[in-house]
Amino acid sequence: QVQLVESGGGLAQAGGSLRLSCAASGRTFSSYSMGWFRQAPGKEREFVAAIWWSSWSSSGYAYYADSVKGRFTISGDNAKNTVFLQMTTLKPEDTAVYYCGAKYGGGGTYRLPNEADYWGQGTQVTVSS
Repeated sequence: QVQLVESGGGLAQAGGSLRLSCAASGRTFSSYSMGWFRQAPGKEREFVAAIWWSSWSSSGYAYYADSVKGRFTISGDNAKNTVFLQMTTLKPEDTAVYYCGAKYGGGGTYRLPNEADYWGQGTQVTVSS
């Protein structure tokens, strides 16, 4: 069992920045691919970014949705079992509830919400124009 707790959401102006955190507890953090997804009102949950670790690299492999590439950065601190999403140059269309999801295993293919084995409760991000 893995428990995920997000924090760091809030209100930002367009062009601003926010940093989200996802603290994981339970099983070995690095055995999972960790992803950030978001869901805006009336829309389906969508992939934002994910990171996974191989046995030969502790820095992790990150990949992003095209809509956030170059603006968002996902990173992880294995010692603290925490994943971060640094969001910069925020746009009003980034407004959504952001969820952290864990999928057992790596490989860089984790992009669909239904692949997640565990979810956090979500944190609201609101970007004003």
